[in-house]
Amino acid sequence: MKCTFLLSKVFVLLFVCLFSYSVKAQNAIGQNLEYRPITTAVPVLLVAPDARAAGMGDVGVATSPDVNSPYWNPAKLGFVESDFEASISYSPWLRNVVDDMYLAYLSAYKKLAPNSSLAVSFLYFDLGDIVFNTGPDDRMPFNPKEYAVSVSYGQKLSQNLSLGIGARYIRSNLAGNTNVTNTTGQTFESTPGNSASVDLGIYYNKDLSLGGKNINLALGGNISNVGGKISYSTAGRKDFLPTNLRLGTAITMELDPYNKITLAIDGNKLLVPYTQPDDPSVNDQTNVFSGIFKSFTDAPGGGSEELREIALATGLEYWYDNMFAARAGYFFENEQKGGRKYLSMGLGIRYQKFGVDAAYLVPNEQNNPLAQTLRFSLHFKLDGAE
Repeated sequence: MKCTFLLSKVFVLLFVCLFSYSVKAQNAIGQNLEYRPITTAVPVLLVAPDARAAGMGDVGVATSPDVNSPYWNPAKLGFVESDFEASISYSPWLRNVVDDMYLAYLSAYKKLAPNSSLAVSFLYFDLGDIVFNTGPDDRMPFNPKEYAVSVSYGQKLSQNLSLGIGARYIRSNLAGNTNVTNTTGQTFESTPGNSASVDLGIYYNKDLSLGGKNINLALGGNISNVGGKISYSTAGRKDFLPTNLRLGTAITMELDPYNKITLAIDGNKLLVPYTQPDDPSVNDQTNVFSGIFKSFTDAPGGGSEELREIALATGLEYWYDNMFAARAGYFFENEQKGGRKYLSMGLGIRYQKFGVDAAYLVPNEQNNPLAQTLRFSLHFKLDGAE
């Protein structure tokens, strides 16, 4: 059976376009710039899964530790306070375009000792129902999906410093097992992609006093998705995972015994080499670790373009009596490297053992597929004394 991959819905294409579509773009001052994003497989691994971080503009590497820390920085698990905590998050994805695509995330941790914790998490992305046109009168329904299962460990080394590590299994099934004919007439079999990766994190925080106010300064760093390249066919081509370097800081000030506010900033850079659209062979000729080092020096525009590959996320979080939270944030990505720019807002409530967070995304551009993106998270925690 030959498959020409004519889909009955456009959402798969739209999702890929958000991260890897190559065209010519124009910047804000009217200069023509070539649109040169970094392309990877499984880009959903870069999507913020929980509502708290999403409400703060996708920051999380140095914010206060919580049950979703394994995604942002496993080192924060060394500083979690409860004996056990679990959370489930859900987001209808591209809801302005389709009605059956969603992202779900489940995370839980358990303290092993006062200074260490072990966490497990499960990320699931359902791309909804599609139909492959396999012939003049032959259509094949299919449900593409991706998921990642992770185990993370964080260890506090001192009163202020902790390290963390995570291991992840990734499966991406976008077309199943199907015979595919490309534009050159070559026929091969598509297959689900499988890979494994690791995360490495570091986290530091220190309580300070400034002008009579209690301040906590936190610094964090995380390298995520360092793993083997992934293949979707028997043709042999393999694509890089979205290996990402995230560095950031968070400053929390206690205004009084009931009110506190946090300002957080993250910088992100994909540690993946740039692939020329007319020469994708770099994926086959470069191994993972060489690609990481090459990603700092291979931008066609030199050092200035390397700086444009850094995406910035900023967020504010206000808490009243550790029960009610209001959040806002902004995510910025250079137009030449993807152009994602959006404002986010969120609310949170904590009551005894339970909590709920919600986030709402507002893109800069009208008719953006990410418009009106919602995320929801539910929390449950159990302290050791209880």
